[in-house]
Parts: sequence; structure tokens; C-alpha cells
Amino acid sequence: MGQAMARRLLQAGVEVMVWNRSVEKTQGLLEEGASRAAELSELARREVVFVMVARPSDLEEVLGVDSGLLSATERPRAVVACATVDPETSARVRSLLHRHGVESLAAPISGNPHVVADAKSTFVVSGPRGAYEEFAPLLERIARTSVWVGEHEEAMTVKICHNLYLGLIAQSVAEVTVLAEKSGVERSRFLDFLNVTGLATPWVRNRTADLLALDWTPTFTTELLRKDFELGMDRARHVEAPMPLAAGLLQLLQVAIGRGYRDADFLSLFALQAESAGLRIEPVDAAATPPHEPERE
Repeated sequence: MGQAMARRLLQAGVEVMVWNRSVEKTQGLLEEGASRAAELSELARREVVFVMVARPSDLEEVLGVDSGLLSATERPRAVVACATVDPETSARVRSLLHRHGVESLAAPISGNPHVVADAKSTFVVSGPRGAYEEFAPLLERIARTSVWVGEHEEAMTVKICHNLYLGLIAQSVAEVTVLAEKSGVERSRFLDFLNVTGLATPWVRNRTADLLALDWTPTFTTELLRKDFELGMDRARHVEAPMPLAAGLLQLLQVAIGRGYRDADFLSLFALQAESAGLRIEPVDAAATPPHEPERE
């Protein structure tokens, strides 16, 4: 995801310096015009630093005073934290940056790398309104739009809720599609119908080809979705909000990981659902099944 975001900035003519713990992951960006920081602390000389990591502990590590961004004597003007983390971690990071004179925005992004590349992603942002207004034009060189939701850590709560909803949509589609297919309806025909009804969503339309091809090439892994569901359940306990559907899906994500889908795209929930139903599924050539216009009464 970080690569896709950096690439959008490069395409917009922004000067970009990148750093990654896995150096080889930056090579493509270097070929497209980015420069590479030899050490993470070098990024402190930049005006704005975007941080995209997988886990809360990673965010604190890369921004820390020991060997992270704040170990440098220089300071960036602002840090934009794009990882999905719990609000408590986000607040600690914001406080740390504030103590060192660095403005910060929490700005997790909605969309996978393909969505980012197509300029269809969205930032949800929280932090000082003035900082948001100053840096929103930069955010919108990456994403289609950005939405400001509050002065503190509201963006992290919103993104966690967003990802809970995403997982529940995926599981719902898996369940009804398996039911239709096991009942004798072709998978392609069922999805053709679903995608022209009032229940159609851009996400389901965009992932229909993957469901037909049984392509679990990761855009967002099952393990990362489990992490976000764990964050969601922690938040639910914190505010005493019941989440029966999300709690059940967290267990299914655990089953999926135990069955070998840890590093697969979370859409592999469909494969798990088919296995549970005793349904043998085969890839379908989407090109051979053009959209079906359902008959009207």
C-alpha cells in the first residue's frame, strides 16, 4: 500500500524520498524517480512524512526516539499516520510527536493498492483542523478525496469500523453465493444478478472476477483483517458495545488462518465457506460468462 501511495505522489510531481525495512521493496519507486533514505532518520529532513505500516507496534517503532524518525536531530513539519491502529496507540504517537514539535494527522486510507493506483481511494482524517486543511491538497494527490472526522483519534475508530463492515460484507457474499451454487445456480449467474440489484456495491462488483476465478492474490490478507477485527473487538469491549456478527467472523478468520489462508486475500473466506458446506468449487472464466441481463416480469 505504501508503494502505491508513493507512486501517486510521484505521478503528481511531488519530490518523494522512501524508506522500507525491506530495501528491495523500494527499487521500483527508485526507477520511477524517488530517492531512498539510507536510514529512517533521514526522513526527518522532509517537510511531511507519511507512515504506512501493518501493526500498532510497528508505528511506535518507526516513529520512536531510539532508532526511529525522532532519533534524528532534525524534525519534519508533520507526520501523517496512515496505518490502521487502535486509538490508544494513535494518541500516544500524537503526544510523542507533539512533544517534539511535530504536527500529526491520523489518516488511514480506504482502498487496496489497485484502488489507490486508480485514484479511487479515500482518506479518513483526524487531528487539528488547521493541519488537515493545510495538508488536504497533498492527501488528495494520493486519494480521490479525504474526510475529516474530528480533532483527536476519531479517524482510527472510523477506519476500524469500516474494516469490520468490509469483512462482514465479504462473509455475507461468501455465504449467499455458496448457498446459491450448492443449490444448483451458477456462481456467475448469481453474481450477475446481485450486481444489478439495489444491493449491489462497487466493492462486490470489483471483486466478482476474483470470486469467479478463485483468485486469492492478496490485496489485503486474512491475517491483517484478523488484526483489524481484534482491534474492533477491543474497541467494542472498551465502550461496552455488543458485536455478535463481528465476534463470529473473528472466529472464522482464525479458522481460515489455521486452514492455510493467512497470507491469502481475505476474500478466501469464500473458499472456507465452500469447504464448510462440502461444496467443490472450480475457477470460472469471467470472459466466458458475459453479464447476464435478468428477465423482467
